[in-house]
Parts: sequence; C-alpha cells; structure tokens
Amino acid sequence: MASAETAKASVEMASDPAQGERLYGEYCASCHGANLEGQPNWQSAGEDGRFPAPPHDASGHTWHHSDALLFSYTKFGGQAVMAEQGVAFDSAMPGFGDRLSDRDIWDILAFIRSTWPERMRQIQEERTNLGSE
Repeated sequence: MASAETAKASVEMASDPAQGERLYGEYCASCHGANLEGQPNWQSAGEDGRFPAPPHDASGHTWHHSDALLFSYTKFGGQAVMAEQGVAFDSAMPGFGDRLSDRDIWDILAFIRSTWPERMRQIQEERTNLGSE
C-alpha cells in the first residue's frame, strides 16, 4: 500500500477539487453526507459492531490523518488498511480502488480538504509531511 505516496507525488499538483466534489457526490455522499456531515452517532458502534460513517467536515477527525492514510483507506478499504497495521477492525468503509482511479481519489481528498478551515489544513499538512497516520 506504499503506492499512496507515489501516487500523491504524481497528481498532488494537478488535483481538481471541483472534480473531487462531483465524485464525492457520486461515491461518498450516500454514507458521509451531501454536506460532509457523516452519519448520526458516528462515534458509537452500531448493533453490528461497526461505526457509522464519520463526517469529513471540520467536526470530524479526517483532518487528523495523513494524506497517505486517507488515500489508502479510500483505495483499499478500512479493514484492509487496519489489518496491514496489525489492527483487527471491522470497518464498514469499502475499498474504491476498483471504481476510482488514483487521480479520482486525490481529487476527492482535495475537495474534502478545501472545505476545512485554514488551521485544520495546516495541521493535516504537517501530519502528512511528518509521515504521521
């Protein structure tokens, strides 16, 4: 899954938040909300043990994670990414690598980042640059 950094290097400068917004509406909004608000009670596991989709706006935790983790989570799915890190986690987040190109994923992430306040974007960028998850 190290391809996230390689992919980022090749498309980061060309990311298109407007295209990302369109793709977000098509692939992400049904779970994460049309306004990036997430599902209700997203911090509490449901009866099936899975957590609801979190918000991607400033009220959520997406901005706490590096670009590499966000890319991998989107491309490969939450369960696969967590398993690679040695964590058994039954994530409801599917992988979209079979439906979205790397460029599409970076565009979606660019859109999501574009909605955050400047300070959150700075913190997230620092975490990305430090290689933090």
